[in-house]
Amino acid sequence: MRAIVQRVSKASVLVNSNVKGEIEKGLLIFLGIEDADKEEDLIWLSGKIARLRIFGDDNGAMNKSLIDIDGEALIVSQFTLFASTKKGNRPSFKKSGEPKFANDMYLKFINDLNLLINKDVQSGEFGANMQVELLNDGPVTISFDSKNRE
Repeated sequence: MRAIVQRVSKASVLVNSNVKGEIEKGLLIFLGIEDADKEEDLIWLSGKIARLRIFGDDNGAMNKSLIDIDGEALIVSQFTLFASTKKGNRPSFKKSGEPKFANDMYLKFINDLNLLINKDVQSGEFGANMQVELLNDGPVTISFDSKNRE
């Protein structure tokens, strides 16, 4: 699994010009899934993101997590996180997960993060053409790869 996590003041995702999910202060998570992903990848990544200390404390230092600030999360599926640009100029998406498997893992990830932050996680619509609006706070943007555990 790969994720791009952005600390946001607000974010929303639209499908067919309708708001599908929106949050205020919290994390916007772009999530990519490959067929090699396992339950352990999902558990590691959701836990890492929930406990990621990138929100300011009273001194302005990044010492608080999404859980600590009672923040919100918006998850958007993003198969392009597994794009390969090694050959030619047109990206290959061979490493991206097959749709049924990836959707199942996406839904499990949403549920797992729900439980970890004890809050309803917002999401986009798997496989849909979406428009994402965000106000990146900082800016703070961090990438994760569950296979490398970083």
